[in-house]
Amino acid sequence: MAVTASAKGRTIDLPPLYRLVTLREAGDAFAHACAIAAEAGAGTLVSVGRFDLVEFAVVLEPEEPLALARRTFHAGMNALALALAAHAPPQQPIALDWPDAIRVDGVLVGGGRLGWPAGASEDAVPDWLVFGGMLRTAIVRADEPGLRPLLGALEELGFAGIDGGALTASFARFLMLEFDLWRERGFQAIAERLLGRLPEAAGALGQLAENGDLVLPGGIGPGRAERRDLAAALAAPSWRDPKSGTPWL
Repeated sequence: MAVTASAKGRTIDLPPLYRLVTLREAGDAFAHACAIAAEAGAGTLVSVGRFDLVEFAVVLEPEEPLALARRTFHAGMNALALALAAHAPPQQPIALDWPDAIRVDGVLVGGGRLGWPAGASEDAVPDWLVFGGMLRTAIVRADEPGLRPLLGALEELGFAGIDGGALTASFARFLMLEFDLWRERGFQAIAERLLGRLPEAAGALGQLAENGDLVLPGGIGPGRAERRDLAAALAAPSWRDPKSGTPWL
C-alpha cells in the first residue's frame, strides 16, 4: 500500500518502499535528511511544504565506495528531469547544466544536491547518501520576467496549478525506475540519459567517466579532452543562492 501524507495541503502518494517525513515551511529537507539518514535508513523521503518551492530529499544506501557511489547523483538528476517532464506543458524543453542545475526552455528553475557522511573515505562504502531536489514553483518577488530571462519559476513557464506533492511522488517513482535500469543495463544506461540532457554533450561527443566525471573533447590534437570533476562540483551547487539556499533569482 502506498504511503500517503499531506504537506501544506499537498497529498504525496509514494510507492511502498518509501517512508515520508514532512517538515514545516522553515525546514530544510536536505539538511534534515542528512541528519537522520543513519538512523532512518534507505527510502526515507523528507519533504518541505512551501507554496513557492518543491523541496525534498531521499536517503539512499550505496553498495559502492564513495568514489563510485557519487554516480547515484546522475540517477537522481535523471529522475528529477523525468518528473518535471511528466508535468510539463507539451514540447517544453528540459535540460540540465552540469552537474546539478535544471532548466525549462533555458530558464533556471532548480537543481539537485548530494550529501554523504562527513569524513567518509573515498575508498570505503559510505553508510548513506542523500539526494536532494528543489524546484521553484512561484516567484515571491515582483520583478518582471523580462528582467531575469534565464531565471524563473514553473508557474511562469506554463505549469498551471502545479502540484508539489504529485511532482515529488513522480520523482520517487522515476528514481526507482532509474535504479532498475541501472541494475539491468549498467551505469552506461544512466549516463546516456543524462548526456542527452546536457547541451555541452550534444552530438554524443561527451561521456561520463567511471566515477561520474564529465569528459568532453577539448583543445586541438588527438587525445585532448576536458574533464569536469563531479566531486568538486557537488561541493558547491551552482544553482543555489548561498544566502537563501534557494534557486538563484
